[in-house]
Amino acid sequence: MKIRIVLSVILIMTGLAASAFSKPSGKDGEASLPAGDIPSFLTNLQEDGFIVQEAEFGVIDILGLYDAGYLDSCYGNNPSTPYMLYWMPPAPGEKYDATETIQLGKAINNRLLIRGLQTDYRMRPDEALVFVGKTPPDVSYFSFRSYLFSRVCQGKRKEIFASLGDPVNHRTIRTEGTPGGRQGDPFDKRMMLITTADSGINDRVRAAAGKAAFPEEIMNTDVIPAPLSRMGLEDDADTFLVLLRLAFFKDETAGKEYMKNSGARVFRITPGKRDAPKPYPVQPLRIRGTGTVNELNLQGAINDLRNAILEKYSDFKAEELKTGVWLFEGFDAIQQEINVIGENRDTVYLRSEEFTLGGDPNEFLIVYGVNHTAAGKSLYNNFGIFGSKAINGIGAVSNLDFTGSAESFLPGHPQAQYLYVWKVARRANGDRNCLIAPWNKKSRGIDLDEKAFIGFRAYVEPQTNAGPYWSELYYDRVIKFRKD
Repeated sequence: MKIRIVLSVILIMTGLAASAFSKPSGKDGEASLPAGDIPSFLTNLQEDGFIVQEAEFGVIDILGLYDAGYLDSCYGNNPSTPYMLYWMPPAPGEKYDATETIQLGKAINNRLLIRGLQTDYRMRPDEALVFVGKTPPDVSYFSFRSYLFSRVCQGKRKEIFASLGDPVNHRTIRTEGTPGGRQGDPFDKRMMLITTADSGINDRVRAAAGKAAFPEEIMNTDVIPAPLSRMGLEDDADTFLVLLRLAFFKDETAGKEYMKNSGARVFRITPGKRDAPKPYPVQPLRIRGTGTVNELNLQGAINDLRNAILEKYSDFKAEELKTGVWLFEGFDAIQQEINVIGENRDTVYLRSEEFTLGGDPNEFLIVYGVNHTAAGKSLYNNFGIFGSKAINGIGAVSNLDFTGSAESFLPGHPQAQYLYVWKVARRANGDRNCLIAPWNKKSRGIDLDEKAFIGFRAYVEPQTNAGPYWSELYYDRVIKFRKD
C-alpha cells in the first residue's frame, strides 16, 4: 500500500462480549465442544509474561482508498471477493509516524474511522497475532493467510505482497464443525488462528488457550517462515499483514452481517522477555495438480465454440488476445523481490493481453473457454475486467452464471455444458450475458482510452485443496470485436 496506513483506517468494526463464545449445540441440543473463555485466556497469557493488545478486524474498501489517493494500486482486487484485514496496534515500544490521517467520509460510505492502527506492520520474531471468533457463514470459499507486504530492497522499501505459504481455507481449517481438520461443516463455527514465526510462542499461546477451555481441535497455526522473513521493529524490517478472503455468501444478509459485525476479536501477543527462539522453518506446500488433463481433451469443443463465435460476429473485425500466466507464487516473489499483489496459492491467475474498449456499441469483447468448476478442476472460477494502470477490478462473472451460456452457440453439442461464453461491453444492447464496463467512475470504472485486461481465477481443486496447476487447465480466451 502506498504508505503503511498507521493513520486512520476504513473499518467496519467488530465487537464481542467479554463472555466470549456461547456454547454450541449438538444434534440433541448438548454442547459438542467446550466453550472457550476469552477473559481467562487473556489472564493466562498475562500470567505467562505476555503483553496483550487488542487489534480490530474489518473490511477494507480498496477502491475507495485508491480513489482517495492513499494507495498506488488496487492490487488486482477480485470483484467477486470482499477482503477483511487485521488492523494492528504498534508493538510495545515501537515508534512510527502517525502524523497523517485518512478522512474519506462519504467516499467510503461513511464507514467508521479508527485512528492509530496499521494495515501492515512490523513484528518481532517472537510475537503472535491471535484471531478468536467464528468463521464466515456459508460461502463458496474463504481463507486466512499472512503476507510479507513490504521489504527494503537495495536501500528502498518495496512492496512484495507475497503469501507466506498455503492459506488456511474452508477445506483445511480446524473448527468446532471440522474438529482437528476433519471433514464437516466449517461455516459459522468457532475457531482460533495463531499467526507467528516461533513454534515456542505458538505452544505457549495454545497452552494459555487450553487452560481457558478452548479445545485444541479448533486451534490453527498460520506460520510465518522465519528463513524467508526479516522480522523485527527496526526501520529496515519487513512489514506483514493478515488477509481474509470471502466469496459468494449463500445468504447475502448473513454475509453482510458478518462483515459488519463478525464478533471476532484479534490480539497482538508480545512476550515481556525474550526466550531462546524456536523459529519455524519454511512449511511444506500443498502440491498443485492431479495429472488429470480432461480439460485439454475439450480442444475440439473449444474450436467449435470459437468458430461459432466468429461466425456469429462475422461482420466485425476480430482480434484474438493471447492468455498467459498473470501471477506466480509468493515464494517466487520473495526470492525475486517482485510484487505479486497479494496472490493466493488456492487459485491460479491467468490474464489476457491488454486492450482498450471504446464507447462505440460495435466494439466489445467475447470471453469464452472451459468452465473449470463444471470440468471438476475448481470449486469456483471467474473472470473480471481490470484497468492496467491501477490494476482495479471493476466487475466479474463466475461459474455461478456460466451454466447454459455456450448452448446458444453450440446447440445440442455434447460438451457445451463444460464451456461458457460471455460478452464484455460498455452497454449490453439487449445481450443478457453481458458484463458492463463503466467509465468516468474513478477506480470503479475503466476510461475509454485506458488500457485494460481480462483476468481469470480458478479456486481450489477439490482433490488437492490447492489451486489447480496451470498446465492442466485449458486457458480461457478473449476475442475483441469492432467495426472499422
